[in-house]
Amino acid sequence: MRFSTLVWIIVVALLAGHQTLAQSRNSIKTSPVSEGAVLSVFAERVDGSATPITPEEISLYERGNEQRLRNFVFDPSPARILLLIDNSQTLRAEIPVLKKAVMEFAYEIFEGDQLFVVGYDEQPEIIQEWTDSAEKLETSLSAIRKKGNPYLFDALSTSINEVLVPLTPGNRKTVVVLISDGLDRGSKTSFKELVAELQEKDVTVYALQIPDRSNGAFRRNQPKAPAIIAQLAEETGGLVFSIDRAREAAKIICDELKKSRYLVSYFRQNTVLSEDHRLLVVGREGIKIRAKSAWPATVKE
Repeated sequence: MRFSTLVWIIVVALLAGHQTLAQSRNSIKTSPVSEGAVLSVFAERVDGSATPITPEEISLYERGNEQRLRNFVFDPSPARILLLIDNSQTLRAEIPVLKKAVMEFAYEIFEGDQLFVVGYDEQPEIIQEWTDSAEKLETSLSAIRKKGNPYLFDALSTSINEVLVPLTPGNRKTVVVLISDGLDRGSKTSFKELVAELQEKDVTVYALQIPDRSNGAFRRNQPKAPAIIAQLAEETGGLVFSIDRAREAAKIICDELKKSRYLVSYFRQNTVLSEDHRLLVVGREGIKIRAKSAWPATVKE
């Protein structure tokens, strides 16, 4: 399969110290000194005010310990939205429904934003490379067809590495919109590995959830299909919508990316590289905020 600036300057500067330290991670398991970290968060005032949120109005905890913030800045950069569509044979959604859901995003993106569409069954397949053209996108969707089994975890892992990772650190406003029921049959990538990969690369997952075709059946070593959708969003700071709400979902997601996306940088204190670090980002009263739930371990025992 073939895959093809003010804030940008800030991000590069913030990451510089972090990247230098990261070079030694394969040889150490703990870091008693501070490490620089940057993550994307959604934040907005409950009253709808457009007044920017300041660092003094948020707190960040890692492993239960409050961290010293370096900065908290609004991210005005354009969004890059990867739409990942389950087009497997037994999916409980017909092709016109899938196409309509994708097209809703073409009508809601802002100037500078772009979409990339991938369909998957046993293999991910490019439907449309980066574009902001609704006409081009609509034409490309004729390639969608239903066949095979859903290798969701492999498709998502491949897509973020081949499509989104090459965009960073220049563009950190990268998200996946997953159009799926959450069922995986046959991936080599485990669910735990996938969540860690998404968190490590700071990719937010939104989902348009399709009715569960598995009737709540258990799968070995992974949650039920609906729980997979919920956990992918929760662990990465995203949201879940029903496929029936595709128009509303597209507007909410695109508006969030345009108006409510921030970058927070801070000093990670006494990092234990062989352990997952749970994160909690909270705002003062009147501020709503979401972020990924953890930094995954970077060195395995």
